[in-house]
Amino acid sequence: MTLEELKKSDSIIFECISGSKAYGLQTPTSDTDIRGVFILPKEQFYSLDYIGQINDVTNDTAYYELRKFIELCSKNNPNILEMLNVPEDCILYKHPLFDEIKKEYFLSKLCKNTFANYAFTQIKKARGLNKKIVNPIEKKRKTIEDFCIVRTKKQSISLQKFLKKNLLLKKNCGLAKIPNMKNCFNLFYNDSLTYQGISRENANEVCTSSIPKKEQPIAMLYCNLEGYSTYCKKYKEYWEWVEKRNEDRYKNNISHDKNYDAKNMMHTFRLLHMAKEIGESGKIKVRREDRDFLLSIKNAEFEYEVLVLKAEKMRKELDIVYDSSNFQEKPDLNKINELLVSLRNKFYI
Repeated sequence: MTLEELKKSDSIIFECISGSKAYGLQTPTSDTDIRGVFILPKEQFYSLDYIGQINDVTNDTAYYELRKFIELCSKNNPNILEMLNVPEDCILYKHPLFDEIKKEYFLSKLCKNTFANYAFTQIKKARGLNKKIVNPIEKKRKTIEDFCIVRTKKQSISLQKFLKKNLLLKKNCGLAKIPNMKNCFNLFYNDSLTYQGISRENANEVCTSSIPKKEQPIAMLYCNLEGYSTYCKKYKEYWEWVEKRNEDRYKNNISHDKNYDAKNMMHTFRLLHMAKEIGESGKIKVRREDRDFLLSIKNAEFEYEVLVLKAEKMRKELDIVYDSSNFQEKPDLNKINELLVSLRNKFYI
């Protein structure tokens, strides 16, 4: 079932605007995120064609089948619990059955860890993005030859410098493995023999040649295969990030010249504040009353280290809040199962 097919069906029981516009933290360039809940047609639910989630490529729009939605709620998933209390102006459609899904079935002391762990994941993302921002990788991809070092007499230099210094052509080079020395090769040179050169185009390792016994090596070559493998992974991650990154968000981080992704850090504190509010009042406050503070973080008005200390302090405060709360330790799965069965039976009637 595609998104188009889902929207044309009568399967959707809830649909809302989520993300920054639900939090009240949107800017003129903010996307509109849509979340929803649907119930598969009876025949499909009982068949092998169960579908738990339908979303677009960017995941800006996502719908969860009732079973998956209830399951995620029972695990106190922050993004899913929010859907139980989005502001009225963000609700696009709601079937009467959805009102039977009460937050009281789900809220438990698990929230302390699910919200906090998600919050600290955002801290890691904030630093992770910065690594790409301050350590750009050139578009021209390096080859395995850029990770080769040549040892001659008492010095070692890069393969490229060695060849240039000695006026040697790569096509006249031949390599032979040195026994018991990992990634080390004897380097031979002869312009009258058909050596294989150093490597083939787009190869991930150097190539060896058949070397006549009378030939003598001119140097030893070391190929840093581990270094090349790490570089290839980082190259792929960086340019995938460049392709998918939000340009406005990227330029915003660059202009602030801060050592973190400000948006990730903003969500860290949104999650921590929500966890505390849930523990103290039992309410899921999606529309943020701390909007000004959160936007000040998004505007990079704090240093990264200061925010990390604040977050650590709040995490400790959550221990106190939840230890003294009357919440259930974890949701009652028997009651939740009864709710799930009841909702599905009513929908199928």
